[in-house]
Amino acid sequence: MACFFSLIFHVMLVCMALPSFSADEARHFNSTSIRELIISSYQESLQIVDEALFHSRQRRSTPSSSTHMFTFLRQTEPETLETSRAAEVFQTTLQVLKNRARQRYKRDVLAPEFLSWEDVELIAELSLCPPTTHPNICHLNSNYRSISGICNNRHNPLWGAANTALVRWLPAEYEDGEREPKGWNRGRLHNGFQLPPPREISKKIVKSSSKRKDDIYSHLLVEWGQYIDHDITFTPQSTGSAAFWTGMDCLNMCENVHPCFPIQTREELSGAQGCMPFFRSTPVCFVNFGSDIGQALQRQQMNAITSFIDASVVYGHTPKLESFLRDLSGLNGKLTVNNQFKDPKGRPYLPFVATLPSTCHQDPQGGRVDCFSAGDSRVNEGIPLTALHTLWLREHNRIAEVLKRINGHWSPEMIYQETRKIIGALHQIITMRDYVPKIIGPESFEHYIGPYGGYDPTMDPSASNVFATAAFRFGHATISPIFRRLNESYQEHEHFPHLRLHDTFFSPWRMVKEGGIEPILRGIIGTAAAAVSANTLMEEEITERLVVPNILQHMDLASVNLQRGRDHALPGYNDWRAFCGLKYIKTLDDLTEVVRDYKVAEKIQKTYKNLDNIDVWVGGLVENFLPGSRTGPLFTCLIGKQMKALRDGDRFWWEAEGIFTQHQKAELSKGSLSRMICDNTDIREVPYDPFRFGKYPSDYVSCNHIPSMNLEAWREERSGDLEQCGSPTKIKNGDFILSSTSGKLVALYSCYHGFKLKGAASIVCERNRWSDQPPQCTGNHH
Repeated sequence: MACFFSLIFHVMLVCMALPSFSADEARHFNSTSIRELIISSYQESLQIVDEALFHSRQRRSTPSSSTHMFTFLRQTEPETLETSRAAEVFQTTLQVLKNRARQRYKRDVLAPEFLSWEDVELIAELSLCPPTTHPNICHLNSNYRSISGICNNRHNPLWGAANTALVRWLPAEYEDGEREPKGWNRGRLHNGFQLPPPREISKKIVKSSSKRKDDIYSHLLVEWGQYIDHDITFTPQSTGSAAFWTGMDCLNMCENVHPCFPIQTREELSGAQGCMPFFRSTPVCFVNFGSDIGQALQRQQMNAITSFIDASVVYGHTPKLESFLRDLSGLNGKLTVNNQFKDPKGRPYLPFVATLPSTCHQDPQGGRVDCFSAGDSRVNEGIPLTALHTLWLREHNRIAEVLKRINGHWSPEMIYQETRKIIGALHQIITMRDYVPKIIGPESFEHYIGPYGGYDPTMDPSASNVFATAAFRFGHATISPIFRRLNESYQEHEHFPHLRLHDTFFSPWRMVKEGGIEPILRGIIGTAAAAVSANTLMEEEITERLVVPNILQHMDLASVNLQRGRDHALPGYNDWRAFCGLKYIKTLDDLTEVVRDYKVAEKIQKTYKNLDNIDVWVGGLVENFLPGSRTGPLFTCLIGKQMKALRDGDRFWWEAEGIFTQHQKAELSKGSLSRMICDNTDIREVPYDPFRFGKYPSDYVSCNHIPSMNLEAWREERSGDLEQCGSPTKIKNGDFILSSTSGKLVALYSCYHGFKLKGAASIVCERNRWSDQPPQCTGNHH
């Protein structure tokens, strides 16, 4: 199997040099045998897939399976696996097709003039790629976001939706033009030189052994960056599906064989092999990219979650996951909580994952605490991240309780959806008001984002590849090697000493058994963030000692970031500077001017040899910060453009017309992380702005002085119609939402995940009675 895939990749290189068809030849060939060739290539690719799947299942059924353990890191939903599986078949069919055409016709079959859109769509259809979504599926009467993000834009239903492609602001640069990452073919020259291996760049340019403290911002700036990133992007790796198409075990592979793209180390790390394992990002299914067939044939990467700032990190991005996270039996609109542990004051923790026992680290003293479950599967990556997730769970349930008390006539579904809407708005406010201006600086915020001017249906809010893979990874340079837990006086905790970073990974037991979320949250807001400069980028704790569960050797986050950028075929640093209208870097002097550190600029030139080869992540990271920001000009531009798209292209943005009343908007504006901490923990003193680092007690205030949202703004008087018709009938395995359409009261029914609606989805209050019987939710389709 490995030989076959290696052969395909070598064949592809040869193909690049083959002559293309003339237009006449292509037309003649198209009309005769292309369809047959596509179908036979698809059949061969299915055989490859089935055989690899069989070997993989055999390998994964053994208890020592390391591949299965590695998937723990980035779990993906069944819908995502289905889509990526189809995408792998699509990609494999293209490679087989190319190989066969080369053998039979001595021509490059994937030249754009050879394949028509119909041919590409046929391959997509055979591969079971999801069909193109038609705008007419988007119902006009929905007051709430769909969980998958679909139909946010009614004319382009997939914009920003889960399981769609990360968009490209510049064309991909694959070594073969289609799917081989930069650095795939060893010995290949780029601008006259080989690309330096990521590990060499990490050791020579990125690694530092000491960091200063940021005297302005708290460590919350770092943690919120990770948290909100998990609300916007999630690029699954080819562990769940693609790794077994080829039968490859990427954990024991030092060769570039799809989907393994190992990071060469040139050294023996703790007695391990001479490479670090690396799984390529899973491809995404072909979607009609417009008129560019070339782009449709290229490998594109997936964003498995919704791009919108919509609190999918709390609620999930699929109906099944959303359903798992809800307390449907409680009939109270709340989220489900942990049924085994509570904090000392009886406050809830997140529920455990569905499949137990889980692979989280355990307390050496015994007493099991499994991995937590939330809207995003990365919730257990570190205890500060888990603490933020816990805070939002409690805030949802707190708000739901108040709304139920204020509006006794609301159904559980109505309480849940209105609460979800408020929580989504708070995520947007905290990110755009309190976080982004500190990252890109107030002047750049004004320049790239500016005041809100309403929803723009022509703006694509999808996450861009360069944002997910490079620009928003700027935060990795702000990670601190030590995590401090603090007591009520914001001093080192007497019982819970500071932890090395690697001791915070995948360890939810530390929260449950070591004082709850309070010492962790105090640690985040009561510790200064790590400062970044060109010569102190990333701590050895994450370049030399990054711990990944069940991988025996230590990993290097800087190398992983660089390899990921090459895997995604991101253009180089200079291309992105040109994209942002910034000066092209031609000489060492140019680079020194941007970096403001001659030694670092010189190291970069010596390592890369040609400045056009600089990886965008490193180039963006070493730039000197703009005034009042925590990023240089390039990342400021890319983050600014993305944030504007996420705001202006979101039909449900909290400030958009008709989403909230003026009164509700005024109350939402009072929301803050400080208030949430006061409302959902034992912490009684906080800074007004928890992102700013202050000294205790002078820069802290009592919770009594932190503004609070008044949820009375959501009080809804029972309408006269409701008095006349009475409350709609409750149904089993489903619920209703009341809304007003054309002046009439309407009950819109929906079923919980796994059930199907039978009967009228909506009934209207007319002449003192409901127009129809309520529908039923039938059959369990789990």
